[in-house]
Amino acid sequence: MSQRIIDLSIAIDNEIASDPPMARPKITYLDHGQTFERIGAFFPGLTPDRLPDGAAWAIEKVELTTHNGTHLDAPWHFHPTMNHALVAGGERSATIDEIPLDWCFRPGVKLDFRHLPDGYVVTAADLEAELARIGHTLAPLEIVLVNTAAGGRYGGPDYLDAGCGIGREATLHLTSRGIRVVGTDAWSWDAPFGATAKRFADTDDAAIIWEGHKAGREIGYCHLEKLHNLEQLPPTGFTVACFPVKIRAASAGWTRAVAILDA
Repeated sequence: MSQRIIDLSIAIDNEIASDPPMARPKITYLDHGQTFERIGAFFPGLTPDRLPDGAAWAIEKVELTTHNGTHLDAPWHFHPTMNHALVAGGERSATIDEIPLDWCFRPGVKLDFRHLPDGYVVTAADLEAELARIGHTLAPLEIVLVNTAAGGRYGGPDYLDAGCGIGREATLHLTSRGIRVVGTDAWSWDAPFGATAKRFADTDDAAIIWEGHKAGREIGYCHLEKLHNLEQLPPTGFTVACFPVKIRAASAGWTRAVAILDA
């Protein structure tokens, strides 16, 4: 049976502002004419004219955080402890190298929230209404992807402020049903910080800050951020592969997330 693979990942890029200024990646590109001394150090007596076309190596030096590009967040990113709803007193949060790989290759479900306004906080009722619309009942360990208005604005100046976010109630609604990996095409699983800051200024309620992330204190879970091409996916009938780079004791790992569909 033939398969079609849809790339759900963005590129790590110097030019597109997919992170706030203090957190943007920096890539230094060294081309074949800039690196002879590197290869020459291994082979004394070698000169550039003895290489085909005088070309050495192309190499990139990259400065970035584990949260640049499309990545999978581990519970350690959200809070030092997790599973307080499952274990008395909770337990140490899992780091990215401890996430079961079995969580990262599972049937996917896409929820379409592109119609919701920027800064809106999705509720459990919103989730259930969308699941009813697509005629799907969640099963444990399915990977739930949220298509927001942010996906269509990637590369634009307002990307960081675009799209809805998933609130604490909605996140726990998913994790209490056995969902352990979720994802969004927005910069954050939560509502954009600009919208949350306005709500905080009005209410002085600190519980709304990072509320979807902090739901991981109750039930540990992972989420993918800065996904891409979610509008190409059907509601169901695909598999998500999102294995993170294994970084010891880290809060996240980059992933080339893809969706696999039977053609």
